[in-house]
This record gives sequence, C-alpha cells and structure tokens, in this order.
Amino acid sequence: MRLSSAKWKLGATYLLLTILTVISIYPALWILLSSLKTGNSLYSESFIPSEMTLQHYYDLFEKTKYGTWFLNTLKVAVFSTMIGTFLLLITSYAISRFRFAGRKTTLKVFLVLQMFPGFMAMIAIFVLLNSIGLLDSHWALILVYSTGAIITNVFVAKGFFDTIPKSLEDAARIDGASHLRVFMGIIVPLSTPMLTYASLMIFNGAFVDFIFADLILRTEEQRTLAVGLYRMVSQRNSTEFTMFAAGAVLVAVPVTMLFLFLQRFLIEGLTAGASKG
Repeated sequence: MRLSSAKWKLGATYLLLTILTVISIYPALWILLSSLKTGNSLYSESFIPSEMTLQHYYDLFEKTKYGTWFLNTLKVAVFSTMIGTFLLLITSYAISRFRFAGRKTTLKVFLVLQMFPGFMAMIAIFVLLNSIGLLDSHWALILVYSTGAIITNVFVAKGFFDTIPKSLEDAARIDGASHLRVFMGIIVPLSTPMLTYASLMIFNGAFVDFIFADLILRTEEQRTLAVGLYRMVSQRNSTEFTMFAAGAVLVAVPVTMLFLFLQRFLIEGLTAGASKG
C-alpha cells in the first residue's frame, strides 16, 4: 500500500513538472516559430508554419537599427554588471564583516526598499537625472542599474560572506597579509559562485529592461533592444510582428548562452547564502 502510494505521488510530481515545463516552453517556442513563418502576421492556422523563412532576420538588420540597439544594450548591460558587482561586493562584505554605527539600520532600509517596486521611484530619478544633464544617456541607465543592484542582491551576498569562516582572514593577517591582500586573495576567489549569480542577475535585468530605458532614452541612436523593438511595432501603420518575433528570439540568445555556460556557478550562488554560518 505504501509502495503504490509512493508511486502515485511520484507520478503526480512528474505530471505536474511536465505540465509546468510545457507552459514555460510553449510561449518561447511559439515566438521562435512565428519568427520563421512567412508574412507579417502572428496568426497561423497551425502551430508549425507550413512555410518557413529566415527573411525576417535579414530584414531586421536591413530595415531597422537592430545592430545599433544591440550594441547599446550590450554596453549598458556590461558596464552595469561590472560596476554593480563591484559595489555589491564591497557593500555586502563591509556589512557582513564590520560592526559600525547604523549597520542594522542600513539593513532595515535595504529590506524596506526591496518591498517597493522600482518604477515607484522613476519620476524622482527622472527629475534628478534631468537636473544633472544625463537624460538620453546610457550612463544614466548604467548609474541606476548598478546602484540598484545593491538593494536587490545585498542579502544574498551578505549571507554568503557570513558563511566564510573569519579564521581564514585571521590566519592571513597573522602571516602579515594586509586587509586588501586578504580581501583580494581570499575573499574574492571564494566568492566566485555568489559573484557569478549576482552578475547574471544584474546583466539580465539591464539587458531586458524596458520601462526605465523607455523613460530615459529619447533618440533612436541611443535606444536599447527592448525600446527599439517596442517602437518598431507601436507605430500606427506598423505590421511587422514576425520581424518583432525574430528580434525577440535574438534578444534571448546572449542571456540564454550566459545562463547555460555559468549554470554550475549559478546554482551554487543561489544556495550560497541560504544557511547561516
């Protein structure tokens, strides 16, 4: 009886996972097939188009500034990742290792800020960026994305640093290592899983963001992929929906490749701050 019950639960679990997998994969597969169908309408009588073509991918680069949008997005994502990861590293390490006035208050502020969606501050950020002349600038996006990375990832990073024994640092200092040498030679190498996870989250957020980028960027030469693709199909006479699907497929390629390549570190980073050391 117990064996049959266990088999039933196992079968139900596999069935549920299969259903969730289909639900997750179906939209992505639909967009991929839509980018390969002839014509410019997303409607199709069958799930798999009767005729397929790569012409939409060629048109994407010939009829739009997709290459410029892609380079702009890559620039914003890479610089946001580099600066954001560095700021997150030093901030979370300081909170984890040092005891200073206002430490608990800082953590509470970070916790409260995580409860509010980012778009609530967009108007205030817009006014601030306008006052310092950074509107329609990629550096405005980089500044906001990199600093916002601290709020969204600080508790994961701090939890990871809490699991690193202080005895490692104490032993290095006894041997004459400076604080910088301890940090660069011991802490940073041990933080690779957490840094990989944080970097992927920052890169992904900056690469696919639309709302804030649409608010800040004003000219087509400065647009990122999300903004450019939206503007391409939001015009009154635009019917290039299959070309939009082709652009959406290409948007997913860099992020997907990064996730697959760094999957091992990503899993370690997700669980790194889960236990208290």
